[in-house]
Amino acid sequence: MAKYRKLGRTSSQRKALIRAEVTNLLHYGKIVTTEAKAKEIRKVAEKLIALAVKEKDNFETVTVDAKAAKKDKDGKRVKEVVDGKKVTVYETVQKEIKKDMPSRLHARRQMLKVLYPVTEVPEEAAGKKANTKKVDLTQKLFEEYAPKYADRNGGYTRIVKIAQRKGDAALEVLLELV
Repeated sequence: MAKYRKLGRTSSQRKALIRAEVTNLLHYGKIVTTEAKAKEIRKVAEKLIALAVKEKDNFETVTVDAKAAKKDKDGKRVKEVVDGKKVTVYETVQKEIKKDMPSRLHARRQMLKVLYPVTEVPEEAAGKKANTKKVDLTQKLFEEYAPKYADRNGGYTRIVKIAQRKGDAALEVLLELV
């Protein structure tokens, strides 16, 4: 008996398909796909969420000194003339950062092996490259999904049957996070 569904694809195509669908599921919260694909995607997504739940509190908060550019009331950098050149003025700022413990860092890297990078484009900036922003799905897993599912022991996703697809009569389902 096979341990996974082949989905009519080669191993590299299957891996890419599952990675893309898991990324979309975690980014949007729900996807519509066929039943066979949903069952394979569910396996990977639940493992990632379980990993995030396990490592959610495994960090330490550290205070560091950081140099930041001094800004005026308009938000522009303050510059002063030194030896005939304009130089930006910097000030030292105390910042608190979360420093991952080794096991959480390993978990983050395991997640990054599966998840594709996601860029979000606001509607008003459609077609423009300047206003795009990168979405950190590992951060979303640790800070949004892990506290939400902390008291659950698995079962983070739900498959709801929708209908048969018109073209090939494949059973379509809605795969969503509970």
